[in-house]
Amino acid sequence: MKKILVTGGAGFIGSHLCERLLNEGNEVVCLDNYFSGKKENVVALMSNPYFELVRHDVTMPFFAEVDEIYNLACPASPIYYQYNPIKTVKTSVMGAINMLGLAKRVKAKILQASTSEVYGDPLVHPQPETYWGNVNPIGARSSYDEGKRCAETLFVNYHSQNGVKIKIARIFNTYGPRMSVNDGRVISNFIVQALRNEDITIYGDGKQTRSFMYVDDLVDALIRLMDSPDEFTGPVNLGNPCEYSMLELASKVIELTKSRSKLVYFPLPEDDPLQRKPDISLAKKFLGGWEPKVMLEDGLKKTIDSFEHILIR
Repeated sequence: MKKILVTGGAGFIGSHLCERLLNEGNEVVCLDNYFSGKKENVVALMSNPYFELVRHDVTMPFFAEVDEIYNLACPASPIYYQYNPIKTVKTSVMGAINMLGLAKRVKAKILQASTSEVYGDPLVHPQPETYWGNVNPIGARSSYDEGKRCAETLFVNYHSQNGVKIKIARIFNTYGPRMSVNDGRVISNFIVQALRNEDITIYGDGKQTRSFMYVDDLVDALIRLMDSPDEFTGPVNLGNPCEYSMLELASKVIELTKSRSKLVYFPLPEDDPLQRKPDISLAKKFLGGWEPKVMLEDGLKKTIDSFEHILIR
């Protein structure tokens, strides 16, 4: 049994990760300040004697004896991270420093949940890990983009200077049950609007593309990355290489929900990427042949079911 710390563990992805780690026979400490995470995401786990929930902000030091750390703490949707951009930068940078310091002291292996946002509005398509990105350092999205880029820098330097065992995962668009209804991400937006038969908001012409990965596929990849040989540190892209336009996604959601929603168009937000698609060659090579298994339609059905339960309460 390993003792594993998951920061941001009450969030959308973190709660699924905590559940999987417990099911595999580990002891899990879940750390969250509930800025974007919710206690209800992990309430079903609290009867497990090997699960511990701690309210704590990663911008402050935390002390515990653990074997592994998954550093997921940071609001990931634009509505949340743009609400308090200074706090977002602090969470990414100071949170990384505090968790890396803990990993150094207790000799724990630590994984950083980075993001495809480090590529900005990419000029290379699809995006390999060797691409340095096209990021506006002073734009509306920069608190998240640059915070995560700085966190990657810290991880690499703690590894080279202090010998900390690190893993860096660049996570592309992920969806599934426990997404917040009002988090502003495109899949949750479309599903909620469709279930309410409201107009579906399309930004720009709707031809911009994203790649969507179901949360179970991501959790599998994160655990495989943590368990991979120490010499493989990443960064490694974790995402689904199947690419969909916003118009295709909206049509699929309307079809699955049998909605009467119509499409309405708004200007494209500042620095919103026009294309986003991962090159997952590295993940396939070093993570035991990993690749996403859940098809978009199957994942959307599960996500829609979960949203229906929330909206009819």
